[in-house]
Order: sequence, then C-alpha cells, then structure tokens
Amino acid sequence: MFQTLKDHLAIVADRRIEDICDAERAADFSVQTGDLVLDYAKTNIDPHARDMLIDLLTSTGVAEKREAMFTGKPINETEGRAVLHTALRNLDGAPVMVDGQDVMPEVLATLDRMSDFAEAVRDGSFKGQGGKITDVVNIGIGGSDLGPAMAVRALSPYHDGPRCHFVSNVDPADIAEVLRSCDPATTLVIVASKTFTTIETMTNARTAKAWMGESVSDPAAQFCALSTSAEKTSAFGIPGDRVFGFEDWVGGRYSMWGPIGLSLMIAIGPDAFRAFLRGGQAMDTHFRAADWHENMPALLALVGIWHNQVCGYATRAVLPYDNRLGRLPAYLQQLEMESNGKRVSIDGADLPYDSGPVVWGEPGTNGQHAFYQLIHQGTRVIPCEFMVAARGHEEELHHQHQLLIANCLAQSEALMRGRSLDEAREIMAAKGLTGDELDRQARHRVFPGNRPSVTLVYPTLDPFTLGQIIALYEHRVFVEGAILGLNSYDQWGVELGKELATALQPVVEGNAGTEGKDGSTAALVEYLRRNGA
Repeated sequence: MFQTLKDHLAIVADRRIEDICDAERAADFSVQTGDLVLDYAKTNIDPHARDMLIDLLTSTGVAEKREAMFTGKPINETEGRAVLHTALRNLDGAPVMVDGQDVMPEVLATLDRMSDFAEAVRDGSFKGQGGKITDVVNIGIGGSDLGPAMAVRALSPYHDGPRCHFVSNVDPADIAEVLRSCDPATTLVIVASKTFTTIETMTNARTAKAWMGESVSDPAAQFCALSTSAEKTSAFGIPGDRVFGFEDWVGGRYSMWGPIGLSLMIAIGPDAFRAFLRGGQAMDTHFRAADWHENMPALLALVGIWHNQVCGYATRAVLPYDNRLGRLPAYLQQLEMESNGKRVSIDGADLPYDSGPVVWGEPGTNGQHAFYQLIHQGTRVIPCEFMVAARGHEEELHHQHQLLIANCLAQSEALMRGRSLDEAREIMAAKGLTGDELDRQARHRVFPGNRPSVTLVYPTLDPFTLGQIIALYEHRVFVEGAILGLNSYDQWGVELGKELATALQPVVEGNAGTEGKDGSTAALVEYLRRNGA
C-alpha cells in the first residue's frame, strides 16, 4: 500500500526542507479551522506526496468508515460495539441512532444530571458531613484518570471550584499522599470505573472509604460513582442519584466528554465544561464536512502516516509550549498507543507494515534542557509536534510569553535548518581555533537539520480550544487506524498482564507456591518475600 510513496521518498530523501519552505508553501501547507492553525510546511511532504497520501484516504474507505462511526455502526468489530464518544459532545441533540434507538435524550439527560450535581458541590448545596466540599478526589485509571487529570491542569485558570486530586496507581503511595492533604469531612470521592470491578480503582476506593470512615459517620455519603453497574455501586453504598453511567459505546480513553469528566466539570463549572464540549463538537463538524485538502485531522494523520509507515520514523514527540498542557503527552500516549498499537488487521491477519508510533514528550522549554539533544543531533530522526498559544493567561508577563513563543519557533526552525560543518568551522575559527582542533570541535557543533515538525497554534488555551485539540487528536487516531485497517477501539493488549497479576497475587502474599512459574519470576518472588513483600 505504501510502496509508491516509498518510491517517491527515495527520489526526494536528500532534498532539504528549508529549500522548499517559502512563503507560498507556508500558505499551502497549513490549514485552519476556527482559530486553530496547523502548519505542516516543515516536512518533506510535497504536493505530489500529499496527493498520494490523500489517495490513501479514498482507497481505504476513510470517508465511509467516518460516516459509520458518527452514525452508530458497530465499527469496534471485535467487541461488536459502536464508537460514539462524539455523541457526548453533540450538544444540539441531533439524533444519533444505535440499534434503532436515539441515544441523545439519555446523553443530554445525563449531562444535565452531572451539571446539577456539580453545581450543588460548587455552591455548597451538597454539603457532605463537614458543611462544604473543599476537595474532590477522582479515583480511576487509564482513561478514567489521564483525561480529566490532564484537562483540570490545562484549564486551571478557569478552576474556581473545589481542589481536585487524582489517584490512579495501586501503589499505596499514590492514595496515601493525596488523602494526607484532605479533610475526610469535606472531601468528595469520585470512583470512576465503568464496571466497578477495575482492581486498581476498587482497591483505592476501599482504601478511601476506610480512611473516611475513621472520621465521619457515613463515609459512602461522600462518594459518587461513574459507572454502569447499579448493583455494585449500590452494594458499595452509593445511592442511584450519585451514580452517573455511560454506555459501552464510549471507550475509556475517549470518555472524559461525559461522566468521566465530572471532576473537570466540578472544577471549572458546567458552563465552561459545555464550552469544552462545544470545542470538540466544532472539530467533529469540521472533520465531517471539510475537503481532505483542508481537513485538519486527516492531514495531521497523513503526516503521521508519512513519517511512520513511509519514512520509518518509529517515534513521535509531542512538545506543548504551554506548561498547563504538561499532562497532554501522557494523555496522547494512551490515545495513540492503546488505539493503534496493534499487530493484526480487523480481519485478524498480520499487518504487513508497522502500526502506531511510540508517542512521548514534555512541555517546552523544559525539554530543551533534557532530550532535545537527541532530537537535534541523535542518529535517529524524531518528528516533532509543537504547540503554542499566541497569548497566555498571565497578561502582566506577556513579554515572558513572547520569549516562550520565540523558543518554540526557534526549535522547529533549528530542526529544519540545522548547522553545516562549514558554519561550525567558521564559529570555531572565530574563537581562535586552528588545524585539527578546529575541525574536531566543529564536528561536535554540526546539526544535521532536515528534521521534520508540525506546529499547532491557537489564540489562548481556553475550554473551547482544549476541546478542539483533544477532538483533533482523536480523529487523527481514527484516520490512521482506518488507513492501516486495524481496530482502534479495542485494547486486548492490556488483558494478559491483568490476568497474570491476579494469579500472582496469592503467590506474592505467600498463600500459594511458585510451582509452574518460570525461573526468573520465581526467583524474584522469593527475593521480595524475604524482604517483606
């Protein structure tokens, strides 16, 4: 499928990106929707390559698959489910049918229930047993943690509700450190588990309930649940009016648009949360309507396909020059790697090409003093995705924000331009070096350049813009998966480790022997037992 693109790459591989990156290209190789702009001019994709990449969208039926997703078809074929996180942000309520039923009335009713509860917590109507809720502890893992934790931090300028804390790791250090900073009488605990059986989440939930029970008469009175299991939540002591469910057509890593976003709604308020949903909805509308040459999610996906499957670049760095997006790289790790980290196609056949890339990153400018060395001068090419706002929220420090912008743009320019050996020699000669020492020192200062990047820019990071950005990346993952012919919406790869952990727990506790375990695992268990496990 990618051979003609690889043939074209062989022709242009030695071409310098900076040699083609003129003003005309900058206009042609950028796309805008609303106030969001994606620049992909600093890549080696030329018009012919772009046309061939867009042909992939047609040959793999991406438009048809897109319509199937938005209209509730069971595109998650291994689990027989629709994929309708987009319905959670369909605020205008246009019908969305699943098995002949319009799901929108229930979606909007749940959103209204969430809003009423969030407002009650925020204004003190929901008092708990201490008079007013001052802290919210969200207990979840994976998509039940990464999304809301990322978004609460990203939208901290709009955070005027109770303090929010997030617990995900079964490591007792995680929950112990959070609870140490809270007062049981004024803390609301949100337990986020669709089935109410997730072992890490339920272990932490029981720990939190026991902690609260030491100080208040009715600990379950300050719990709410984000779950579909009325039976299990009731058994835990949580009444139905504090249980917010969502259907199985909402995957965990796509779920913060609905009940999983309750902590975010409590933090920023229902109106700001709806603005966040509106941003996602605006990106949905753009994705469904825009021509492929102007379609931001499709073009971002095609850049990813070009770099990973065509060029063979195995990783992708996400580099937000926005400190409040510090958790975004981790969020996108799950979104991309759990969705498209597959080895077989939908029909079960082995993929004949690589699937998703390794996604990682850190906010700039911190990363510049850490791993940018590898990006600039390492032996592997790592495509970079920069993000930056025109304005920050600290208006009194706008000059400092301009320095941030300068750093962001300078890094993408440096990756593209690099520094030649001749330029490095001139620098060393100006410092008085000569002969072999000049040449040796100059070689350490060469930057190969010709390293690709894209840049996403926006006016400021507000709820609407964050919604746009998250939906952009969701649809990017969908397009990549559709082209590759895999199921982006299951995650069987997480199951085996869970099963083995359940089997190993009694072994670690000393209630079962190590018979049948491999030598390495058995030896590690014995060591840990001897040292207090």
